[in-house]
Amino acid sequence: MTRWLDDDEQHTWRAFLAASQLVQEELDRQLQRDSGMPHAYYAVLVRLSEVPGRALRMSELAAEVNSSQSRLSHAVARLEERGWVRREPCASDKRVSWAVLTDEGFSVLAAAAPGHVEAVRRSLFDRLDPEQIRQLAGICAAVLGKAAR
Repeated sequence: MTRWLDDDEQHTWRAFLAASQLVQEELDRQLQRDSGMPHAYYAVLVRLSEVPGRALRMSELAAEVNSSQSRLSHAVARLEERGWVRREPCASDKRVSWAVLTDEGFSVLAAAAPGHVEAVRRSLFDRLDPEQIRQLAGICAAVLGKAAR
């Protein structure tokens, strides 16, 4: 039996979709305009910058950025063309390859980060009060199945 959304749930669902899309589009536009990359590429660079050695297995990186392996492979190929990421084979397992953030990629990320953070503030956090930010954190944690930080 289908559990249809009531009017409040339907309104909330549509508002969530619209708000999520608005924020994503604003962030993507800002990164394209200011840094010449889509938000998905920025996410890959960020994740690689946060790990020791700036390297992750491709499968692990795909999971970290919520991407399919084929979509990530395409993104990494574009990032390789720009010299921002390189792939390295795994010495112990020929089926595995690593994505490694290059020094040039780190520099590009460092240059893009201030504008991106400001865009995140403008598109999301500046529109919320501190209590709404705490509530949003709790809501996101519940949806993701994790404890709020």
